Amino acid sequence: MPDLPLWKWLLGAFCAFNVGVAKTGMPGLGILVIPLFVLTVGDARLSAGWLLPVLMSADVFAVFYYRRHAAARRLFSLMPWVAVGMAIGAWVLRYDDRVLRPIVGIIIISMLVLYLVRKRTVNPLPADGSAYSGFYGAFAGFATMVANAAGPIMNVYLLSRRLTREEFVATGAWFFFLVNLTKVPVYVKHGMISQSSLWFDAGLLPATISGALLGRKLLEVMPQKRKGRAPRRHSLEEHRSVPAAGAVRFARSS
Repeated sequence: MPDLPLWKWLLGAFCAFNVGVAKTGMPGLGILVIPLFVLTVGDARLSAGWLLPVLMSADVFAVFYYRRHAAARRLFSLMPWVAVGMAIGAWVLRYDDRVLRPIVGIIIISMLVLYLVRKRTVNPLPADGSAYSGFYGAFAGFATMVANAAGPIMNVYLLSRRLTREEFVATGAWFFFLVNLTKVPVYVKHGMISQSSLWFDAGLLPATISGALLGRKLLEVMPQKRKGRAPRRHSLEEHRSVPAAGAVRFARSS
């Protein structure tokens, strides 16, 4: 069991709870976890490995809950580009915290900019095309490998697929479940997952489960804006500006 002060355990539990809620009901909360978990672990590089088992445990709940609603075909054009981004991210992980900390900050700030563009543009959802899939796929692959932070960009992509509320959550859950599985050997190779990190993640499991249960309840009461289209989720989007301050601090402290 890692010897961490109580406040770090409490902050880790808060992060795990938010991961659970994000995976099963409110995806916008996911980006909030990244800077807080870096603060918990104290190392931007290692925090990705420590957080991964928490994400995967919540993925299991999300996949189980919404296993009948996934629209897997909507991801086919994206996956090759995701693999490219993940390969680049795996190469970047060989660098230490001094290099990765500002990169994590830039990724989170980029997600905030993406949100602002979507909020202020009349037609924020781009058209189909290979360039569109290439950009979003590669960016998502890189962000998830380096910082577990591909949630917002995947939300934009899935919203453009005109999915129902359940399909939106289910398709994202399956995507991240499979992607996170492929990240395990990479993180192990780079020494980002250890016995101490696994004990820490095990201690956070009750918080993750509680969040997953709450997230499912929230999705059930969340209104669907129009039939055949994912909800706009204003309540989710508003949370994305919070992590930006943490991202700026990461970049400045490097």
